[in-house]
Amino acid sequence: MPGRDRPHDDSTSSDLSGSAGDVVQARDVHGGVHFHTPTAPPAGTPRQLPADVRGFVNRHHELGIIDALWASDPDELPRTGVYVLAGTAGVGKTALAIHLAHRVAPRFPDGQLCLNMRGYDPGAPLTAADALDRFLRALDVTPTAIPTDVEDRAALYRSRLAERRVLILLDNVATVRQVRPLLPGTAHCLVIVTSRSRLSAPAVRDGAQRITLDVLPETDAVTLLDNLTNAYRPHEDREQITELARLCARLPLALRVAAERAASRPLMPIDLIRDLRDEYALWDALSAEDDDESDAVRTVFAWSYRALPEPAAQLFRLLGLHPGPQFSAPAAAALIGDTLGTARHLLDVLAGAHLIDQIAPDRFQFHDLLRAFAIDQGRDDAGPGRIAALRRVITWYAHTANAAESRIGILDLAIPLPAQAPRTPPPDFDAERSAALWMDTENDNLLASIRAAAREPELQELAWRLAALTRRYYMRHNLFDAWFASAHIGLDAARAIHDQHGLAEMHDSLGMAYVATQQLDNAIRHHTAALDIRRDLGDQLSEAVSLNALGLTKLRARHLTNAANHFAQSAALFDQLGDASWQAFAQLNLAGTLVELGELTQAVELLEQARAQFRAENSAEGEGNALRLLSRISLRENTFSDALRYARAAVDIAVEAENRMWEGFWLLDLGAAQLATGNTADALISYQRSASIQRRLGDRVREALALNGTGHIYQRLDRVDEAINFHRGAVLILRTVTAAWNLATALNDLAAALVKTGRRSDAESHWQEALALVDDLADPATDQLRESISRSLAMLAPE
Repeated sequence: MPGRDRPHDDSTSSDLSGSAGDVVQARDVHGGVHFHTPTAPPAGTPRQLPADVRGFVNRHHELGIIDALWASDPDELPRTGVYVLAGTAGVGKTALAIHLAHRVAPRFPDGQLCLNMRGYDPGAPLTAADALDRFLRALDVTPTAIPTDVEDRAALYRSRLAERRVLILLDNVATVRQVRPLLPGTAHCLVIVTSRSRLSAPAVRDGAQRITLDVLPETDAVTLLDNLTNAYRPHEDREQITELARLCARLPLALRVAAERAASRPLMPIDLIRDLRDEYALWDALSAEDDDESDAVRTVFAWSYRALPEPAAQLFRLLGLHPGPQFSAPAAAALIGDTLGTARHLLDVLAGAHLIDQIAPDRFQFHDLLRAFAIDQGRDDAGPGRIAALRRVITWYAHTANAAESRIGILDLAIPLPAQAPRTPPPDFDAERSAALWMDTENDNLLASIRAAAREPELQELAWRLAALTRRYYMRHNLFDAWFASAHIGLDAARAIHDQHGLAEMHDSLGMAYVATQQLDNAIRHHTAALDIRRDLGDQLSEAVSLNALGLTKLRARHLTNAANHFAQSAALFDQLGDASWQAFAQLNLAGTLVELGELTQAVELLEQARAQFRAENSAEGEGNALRLLSRISLRENTFSDALRYARAAVDIAVEAENRMWEGFWLLDLGAAQLATGNTADALISYQRSASIQRRLGDRVREALALNGTGHIYQRLDRVDEAINFHRGAVLILRTVTAAWNLATALNDLAAALVKTGRRSDAESHWQEALALVDDLADPATDQLRESISRSLAMLAPE
């Protein structure tokens, strides 16, 4: 909705801890309330390991080395906290790492973290910053509490792991820079790293145990082939199977691909070996300087690839173009421009040849070597065909993202889609949950598609359009890294093709991202740029939307007069255009600003107009926000029973809608109304619920407001020390964000409590800081705050 500026989270916890430093138990507020220092709330336990490897062949030597480093007692920790499994491509590092992780997982009850760092993918590797972001989320860190700086993220990561026993698997690490920030600072955790390089620094600085994997011993290689093919071939061919293992250089990846090929021709092993020798001769001619192991891998790949029917071979080549690390059957259908049924059949052929791996129903991925081979085989397809395939799949992602976001139901400016609809239609999302699940699953592919489109001049328009379609997803989930990255990529792409509509959309997206991260000066700059472009284009609907967005940003910055002007202009434009839905939200936002300016009569008139539209549309969000503002107006008019009635009705709407974002916000007003009527016990519960929800949502400002409101309760009860704890907790949070007005009011409340305990010097310091914070603000509430602080400071002055 136009007025919505925070994400929605359906989960919450029941504690009022963390930022405040103390917890209140809300039983009988008149005597039974007590404080205790909280323990950290239990995080969700991550269980990220993939399934153990089918047909794993012993690796007795390597496992023996690892076992020797462990104590016999399963409760004891290993003597080494970091293992680096090094070796050439295809030698089985990942299989051994996963197998080892499953063996020792019971020793790590606090969970397992697992990431493919993609150090050897043809595309960009996963950075340490990206990995830390994912791990911190898995460890239940609120997204807005994740720092932007990689060193700060690493410090927080180490803190979260300090008292936990967690197993961490980092696959396909290319450099020390990728892995160093991901090493915990505790002996309680185990890290398993796989890499083609030696990664010497961790061994020297972190005491890592490096285990270099060689090719399989001949007996193990033959055993692996036996295990994979014994149902399809005669058993008197030991000599031939041994020869096949030798031709595969005894590399597990090559052995598995060869085994699938052999299974398709079980009675002709001699012919298969002859074919493989012929491939060797071809590779010898083309790559004389390659080492034997790489030569063997390519030979086996080519051998299996040449056996594919041409439609499957074409799909294999085109899959090398797919932007992201995993792909679905519908995405594959879009790549080849064919039906979903055809794509599924061809994917089955490729999976059967072990050239791709099926990881879930209708979902597949490459081994990085096989993806590189697919890209190499597709070089002859370069040119218009390559661009056309990329256009098809990125267009499919754009149409499907639009369908998903439309099903989720957030009102936003429509993003014009590519005119050519994909042959494979988007999924039929029958519910909001299925649409949200698709967005979650395809998140990495969507960002990768934006990057891929931006690299191709012919596709740069798709880059900004897809970036615009995904911004609401990033907003809901506080995925700030991806949001900023996609918006900047889209901005550059739109600028490169001189697309003014695209520039405005990307400035608008960046403005919203900066608002969400409390960087209000940057937000104002980008929203202003979007507004200027849309005015130049004569696009009045988009201009009105920009005015509303700029008004929301100015309201957060407490530039109230400017905010009111923007909302008034926005509402007038929507009225002129006949868009009653947007007009009602602009009126709602204007009314909220007028409440802050003390113009209550006009605010009530606007709210009644907006409520009529909200009721006509059955807009729960609009009605709830209007009731929230009516509660605030009633408080200012000292009609406390009305304030309580309005606020309770708003919260009831949120609970019925199961919308935690609305509930957490509107509970602040319910708590204030309950406190005004003297119902301190219920007020305490409301603020407690609000703080819990805000922590989950990551809205630091509103969390601080809930803590500060709790401080008001304890001041009312003359429980001053407890009040100080909560006011101080609010101040600590507000110092981390751009919220000068809220920080000033919290400092004022903290100072008032400190004076009651005789800490006059501390109180004076806080009041002086509060005055400095609001020095450039001019509105009735700020004037009232200044006057109140000035009177308090005068009372502190010596006579």
